[in-house]
Amino acid sequence: MSTCLTDKIRNEIKEVLVTSDKMKERVKEIGSLISKDYDGKKLLLIGVLKGSVVFFADLIREINIPIEMDFISVSSYGAGSTSSGVVTLKKDVGCDVSGKHVLIVEDIIDTGFTLKYIKDLFQARNTKSVAICCALDKPTRRDKEINIKVDYAGFQIPDEFVVGYGLDYAERYRNLPDVCVLSPEIYSQ
Repeated sequence: MSTCLTDKIRNEIKEVLVTSDKMKERVKEIGSLISKDYDGKKLLLIGVLKGSVVFFADLIREINIPIEMDFISVSSYGAGSTSSGVVTLKKDVGCDVSGKHVLIVEDIIDTGFTLKYIKDLFQARNTKSVAICCALDKPTRRDKEINIKVDYAGFQIPDEFVVGYGLDYAERYRNLPDVCVLSPEIYSQ
């Protein structure tokens, strides 16, 4: 874990799950796959705010074909540690998605509620295709009624509450360079 972290933050972290170096390697691989799969196509990457920002920024620099980009903001968590199951659209994209191949870029897929909502939203807007890319995937948490296919995934992770690399708990820890398991004492208070 980064040496610039305070002892207080270090004590709030149970363990490092994915190092920044491993994430960098995997993002490069995903960028190469996306470049190959979408070569010659009109690709629009849509980052899901706020959590995907770090992954999104790293990913677009590894894609070597022309792309467009935009952002959407939705919420199903609020300040808690579990999804409410109700998705709220906070900020829509500012561009026309019709006729484009849309790649939704998300930090983590947990229950799948948020991604199903976003995917359905864009499919209803006459896109050519809608695919999903995530830094982290928790397939064991997926709601049985949600049928979400992850097209590009960084790492499958266990059912742990993770922070860092853009992921937060109550708006904290996003700046940690590694994906870390947060100590349960922090989020169960």
